[in-house]
Amino acid sequence: MYAIVEIAGQQFKVSKDLKVYVHRLSNEEGSKVSFDKVFLLDDNGTITLGAPAIEGASVEAKVLQHLKGDKVIVFKKKRRKGYKKRNGHRQYLTQILIEGISATGGKKAAPKKEAAPKVEKAVEEVAAPKKAKAAPKAEKATEKVAAPKKAKKTDSQE
Repeated sequence: MYAIVEIAGQQFKVSKDLKVYVHRLSNEEGSKVSFDKVFLLDDNGTITLGAPAIEGASVEAKVLQHLKGDKVIVFKKKRRKGYKKRNGHRQYLTQILIEGISATGGKKAAPKKEAAPKVEKAVEEVAAPKKAKAAPKAEKATEKVAAPKKAKKTDSQE
């Protein structure tokens, strides 16, 4: 069983007993964390998709430690200008252990898909009268434009 879940602004594919490095979380080491933004669940071939998230599903994790990532060197240079800048950066990370995935409420995602077409039909009904109003205005505009052209032709012929 695995899930795709959003943790600290990033999406991860997680399964039970997996250690993951994520952006720094504010929780203390040893504390339990629950993530509710589960986008996909796979339970032995049975896939459940959320719209956008699955209601009631969650991923339970334990914070193992807070640490800093490897140093990344940022070097900027412009040729023939004498410009060189060297900066370093170490990202603050948190290591978590996924303890379990609960799939309760996975069946609630299906009614949301049925509700979406009803909204689209209502939008189409609202859009249809606007189109009908626009067509007579276009016809009137073409009649007005055609009349002055005929008048100008008659003036130039005389």
